[in-house]
Amino acid sequence: MLSGAGVRSIDGDPDEVERMDAGRPRARHESVLSTRVTAPEPDDERFVRMTEPFRRELRAHCYRMLGSVEEAEDVLQETYIRAWRSYGRFEGRSSLRVWLYRIATNACLTALKHRDRRMLPSGASAPSDDPDGDVAARGSDSRWLEPMPDTLVTPESEDPSAIAASRASLRLALIASLQHLPARQRAVLILRDVLDLPAAEVAQMLDMSVPAVKSALQRARARLEQVAPQADELAEPTETGALALLDQYITAFEQSDLALLERALRTDAALEMTSSGTWFSGKQNCLRFIQRFLGSPGVYRMLPTLANGQPAVAAYRRNEDGVHHAFALVVLTTTNTGIARITLFNEPGLFAMFGFPMEPPADLDDHAGHATAG
Repeated sequence: MLSGAGVRSIDGDPDEVERMDAGRPRARHESVLSTRVTAPEPDDERFVRMTEPFRRELRAHCYRMLGSVEEAEDVLQETYIRAWRSYGRFEGRSSLRVWLYRIATNACLTALKHRDRRMLPSGASAPSDDPDGDVAARGSDSRWLEPMPDTLVTPESEDPSAIAASRASLRLALIASLQHLPARQRAVLILRDVLDLPAAEVAQMLDMSVPAVKSALQRARARLEQVAPQADELAEPTETGALALLDQYITAFEQSDLALLERALRTDAALEMTSSGTWFSGKQNCLRFIQRFLGSPGVYRMLPTLANGQPAVAAYRRNEDGVHHAFALVVLTTTNTGIARITLFNEPGLFAMFGFPMEPPADLDDHAGHATAG
């Protein structure tokens, strides 16, 4: 159990900590230890050794709060800077992990004061009933949700249950649903239901009373039930069925085989694209839209990956210059009965985040029949 006095002596008031770092520009991937303007402290090595094991789960926490990989990375770096500056006052009266989560959560709440919530097209409008209509970019002013590479958040553990639990807490549908909650309710729900922290600890972390935490949690759960899609039995991305569906998806696009894609999709499948803010519901609408852009065999080349604990692909499309260029990062929602949703993030900048080049490697093999997510 946390001691309120212990927490305050470590982290201080969130607004005060925020003022400490105000106005200092920092590169997105700048190391926390490279930001110092003073000589290294004697406990630097101990600080890194003690806090680095929590980096992945803290990144996942910031992503759940913010819905953006880039913003989560920024806040994560801010968290480590604040923690380093306060580490000399850490008295061990609370868990180091909880202390770091307190700093990270309050940094996220500060960041959310100045940002609109992120969403997916399906959370912003009704589905389009015209797959043959114009799909010119209409979402340039929207702040869309971003996919999270599994490589940045998957626990460094050999325990399959720990990996499965982490993936389940990062599913794209869940992250999209969380963005509907007010920031403080979002924090309470994540800290209580995802991280399973006691209400008393959450109250101290957020400077709330225990009754206020319980009330916020009740309201957050009720709201989540309203906005969350009906739960599906999602297949683990490394299961045989999920890998087979991923393989079918890749083969269908690389070989321009619409019939194969039709067999992979569920009848109630959906397709959404952040570039246009458009989405379609129902297999036939999805197929009619895809057919317009499928092209001939060889137009698309794809590399498998994992995002949000789900099968995904980095899709390259051949342009008029005859060269394949980064086109979209596609996340698939796979169930035991087929692909339930295709979510296209038409942001080429995501390729670097996932470790992919802007053009496919020259020696890229034909992935049809050989898709492996990992």
